[in-house]
Amino acid sequence: MPDRSSDGFEAAFDAMLSGDTGSLEPWLAPGGRDLAVIDVYRNTVAKARLDALEALYPTVLRLVGRDWFRAAGAEFSAASPPQSPVLDTFAADFPDWLDTFPPARDLPYLGAVGRIDQAWMAAHTAADAPILSSGLAAAIPPARLFASTVRLHPSTALFWFDWTVPSIWIANQPRADGDGPCVWDAQGEGLLIVRVGPSVVWHRLSRPQWAFLAACRAGHPLGRAARDAFAADPRLNLSTMFAGLLATSALSILCPEIQNDD
Repeated sequence: MPDRSSDGFEAAFDAMLSGDTGSLEPWLAPGGRDLAVIDVYRNTVAKARLDALEALYPTVLRLVGRDWFRAAGAEFSAASPPQSPVLDTFAADFPDWLDTFPPARDLPYLGAVGRIDQAWMAAHTAADAPILSSGLAAAIPPARLFASTVRLHPSTALFWFDWTVPSIWIANQPRADGDGPCVWDAQGEGLLIVRVGPSVVWHRLSRPQWAFLAACRAGHPLGRAARDAFAADPRLNLSTMFAGLLATSALSILCPEIQNDD
């Protein structure tokens, strides 16, 4: 006997959205008069999911084209339907899924590009936080500064790849200016995503810059972050690098917290 409870209907309705029209049969009018309405509803929901995927992963879309993307998105959506009515939270595992999607085997950078897209979108809605100013940092005695830790701005995302994923992502942005090669090459590259005011921006990262910020993200003191940066490049000019990182607005609250008067 079919489960005619509200839970049974919800399960059947969810199955219908994935293509199992027969699951709703106990609730349908005789003669199939409701099937056309169900098809319209299912197609509307499927389109909404694909539209959300396109909005969340625009660089992946540019790389593969709309037909490829929507065909892949339909497979993904059928296997991983949304768990929340908020479509902005949909498809968090899409980059991982792309890593194992057989038709993407010849595009090994696709999942990584998707993770950068994901960070870019998340940065827009991250919490606000104060920015560590160069004036405040310069006013702190070096010994005290190196013993302090600094929190990264909540919108900050750090990436380091052994391949040229950042160059591919940058070259496929709407206002790309030809910055760097758009080739898949075994060359290490880093990328920083951060929101500055209302705008989300990106910065390329050298290995020392990435090592410094990664140490900060892990909660290590600035002295340890400096050592990690020197380990990546012993010829590093620490003052110049630190000033450059302050200018990105990725560094936020100094701990123990010190009043920023700038």
